[in-house]
Amino acid sequence: MSTFDAIILGAGAAGLFCGVEAAARGRRVVVLDHAARPGEKIRISGGGRCNFTNQSLTRQNAPERFLSENPRFALSALSRFTARDMIARIEAAGIPWHEKHSGQLFFDGKAHRLVEHFCAALPEGALRLGVAVEAVDRAAEGFVVRTSEGELRAPRVIVATGGKSIPKIGASGLGYKIAESFGLRVTETRPGLVPLTFAEQDLARTAPLAGISLPARVRVAKRVFDEALLFTHRGLSGPAILQASSYWQPGEGLTIDLAPGRDLVAELAAIRAETGRIAVQTALARLLPEKLAQVLVAESGVSGRLADLSNRALGPLVSRAQDWQIRPVGSEGYRTAEVTVGGVATEALDAKTLEAKAIPGLHFIGEVVDVTGWLGGYNFQWAWSSAWAAAQVI
Repeated sequence: MSTFDAIILGAGAAGLFCGVEAAARGRRVVVLDHAARPGEKIRISGGGRCNFTNQSLTRQNAPERFLSENPRFALSALSRFTARDMIARIEAAGIPWHEKHSGQLFFDGKAHRLVEHFCAALPEGALRLGVAVEAVDRAAEGFVVRTSEGELRAPRVIVATGGKSIPKIGASGLGYKIAESFGLRVTETRPGLVPLTFAEQDLARTAPLAGISLPARVRVAKRVFDEALLFTHRGLSGPAILQASSYWQPGEGLTIDLAPGRDLVAELAAIRAETGRIAVQTALARLLPEKLAQVLVAESGVSGRLADLSNRALGPLVSRAQDWQIRPVGSEGYRTAEVTVGGVATEALDAKTLEAKAIPGLHFIGEVVDVTGWLGGYNFQWAWSSAWAAAQVI
């Protein structure tokens, strides 16, 4: 039976980085994964360029940008290994990056360079792929991990198995099962950062808009997101909807402003003063995408020449555009979800070390924990920070 200082389960962002950091401290580690390739989420995120962190993240705004039963739980790890610390690691590796917007940092080239860097930084033989983990058991001096290739022993086990999102790259609920096998509570999980879907009657009205993207303001569960919205053949997507989806619960509605920060009544009135004989649909099409203008006019019941419509008469049309109430019936699920909301309950873990309070030596890091960030690099930063925190005590 092989013995290590730590056995890391999962070769995703958190698992790889934890292995690299622990190995750099002279620890003998092994990183196991049932997948054939490591770091697949790193490779595919951000269109292959990986939004690896967000430099707008601060200790002050972190609690509102991470979902959890305890939104402050992540602060310890995030404040001790920051976005600036990760940028330093990236620069030391010679990987160029750029800021896209709102603090979101992406690699200039393909993200596989980071995966290759991590793999090269691990000791020879430390990364073992295609190895299925069958069980984790307590032993007299730590743990025994039973795998498809035999048993391994270590005083510490780091569970970095991720969540259920994107099963085609190997996602599973293994980490939750391990937690529950040791009596740790797992909060309810659901897809997050995922497109939302409509019922047939709503889809019949919006399907012709598929492919249209525009700035929007989306309100859900007392949260407001000002980002792009995309109409799809199944419902809605785009950054504003992905953000809202992490807070949305089945049965709840969304309130959407398709012209945020604008006074459509005043803009239509200005067109009326210039050329009032045009149809209201034609006028609205000067302000919003033409197909969207057609749908809004049809659904509002407002029609005729703009000159014949008072500002008050335009009210239903403007309300439909800037106070659209819609109730999705579901989401596209884990198949396309970027993250899993929920996970191993934070009450069971030490915020500084990510160690299970009742099970010394057993740690949970990354997405498997009930810590879910906003779109824009926050979830990768949680992976790096939590992995670093655990590595410090291996």
